[in-house]
Amino acid sequence: MELFSLPRIGIVVPPENPTAEPEFNRLLDGRMNVFTSRFPVTPDMGLREMLETYNRVLPDTLGAFGRMRLDAAVVACSASHYLLAPEGDRALCEELSARAGYPVQSSTRATLAACEALGVTRLTLVSPYQPWLTETSRDFWERAGLRVDAVVRVPAARGADGGELHDPYRVTAQAIRDRLRGRRLADGSAVLFTGTGMGTLTVLGELAGQDASRVLLSSNLASAWWARRLAGDRSEAAHPLVRRLDAQAR
Repeated sequence: MELFSLPRIGIVVPPENPTAEPEFNRLLDGRMNVFTSRFPVTPDMGLREMLETYNRVLPDTLGAFGRMRLDAAVVACSASHYLLAPEGDRALCEELSARAGYPVQSSTRATLAACEALGVTRLTLVSPYQPWLTETSRDFWERAGLRVDAVVRVPAARGADGGELHDPYRVTAQAIRDRLRGRRLADGSAVLFTGTGMGTLTVLGELAGQDASRVLLSSNLASAWWARRLAGDRSEAAHPLVRRLDAQAR
């Protein structure tokens, strides 16, 4: 397909997020053109205030695409939408879609759509967040009607005092492996790596090789899969994780 005739997806990401665009481009494998608008930098804010600010300025940040014709957009920041709870998340996405004139989905709503398409009712949640935000995310999924079987917390590092440091952008594949090693996952429980800033494709690929039937999701994988299906692309996916979801949804 000619480059500029491809479907266009916009993604809205936090300014420091180094993961969303590379993973979207890898997962979509050049079958959609990906464009980005970034939230403003908030250097003096704590985490909760920053996330609340993202929700407040989201209409303007999405509006930064101007008159570019997009087929859809994804708000690639799960953490800010956890604060909204499922009802507020849905209402905001509907409002943004009506204003923009094309579908706007949060990564959390895209994940819920993937769970519905895949028949997922139970989750094992893998989280890089601070404890309070991890619990907020757990509450979000449970209020959305999903059972959370277990939570696996993945800090980025330990500080000089031995305490855990939480930064999704610094979590390594090895840190994820270490937290999952030897852990027995509940039968029938899908694994969800939450957060668009935590790089997960390597570990997802390894887990897929170890367990052929378990549903494996991440915020970016679910969002890219949603965008591809919305665009009507029913051809065989090039990326094995996307191809795996296609097969599991049939």
